Amino acid sequence: MAIQRKHTMYHSTVIDADPDSVWAVVRDALKVVSIVSGEGAKKVGWAEGGTAEKVPARYDFTLAFNDGLVQQEVAGRNEVDRSQTYRAVAPATGVDAYLATIRVRPITNDPGRSFFEWSRELTIAEDADTESVETIIAMMAKQTDLMRDHFAQE
Repeated sequence: MAIQRKHTMYHSTVIDADPDSVWAVVRDALKVVSIVSGEGAKKVGWAEGGTAEKVPARYDFTLAFNDGLVQQEVAGRNEVDRSQTYRAVAPATGVDAYLATIRVRPITNDPGRSFFEWSRELTIAEDADTESVETIIAMMAKQTDLMRDHFAQE
């Protein structure tokens, strides 16, 4: 598979939980990493005094498949619109830049469910290991479904 230097992804799903319940979970970046990465991420934690309540807030985790350190930051949050933007603060595992936004929207005719969307932009390093980048992109493609499945289990 040929890897594009700039890779844009958009995934969405309907979650069987009300928007406030979903937002209470996904506004915490560490919970998102744990839900969508499972054993694929280790050493997940806040860095440099970051917390779920603070913006900006730095957090780090290590990819289990290659021990690559990922350093990200919650860069913006809108509590009213239930959206959160985060970005990479350092290149990692063939990705030079990363920007993502999660949104949780109400479904007006079904208040017990939510519309969940996740948009991402990755800039791939010129010298990136193609196999590692393909693994990361494949993992990301499944993460929206993992989020949906997490709430289905509750």
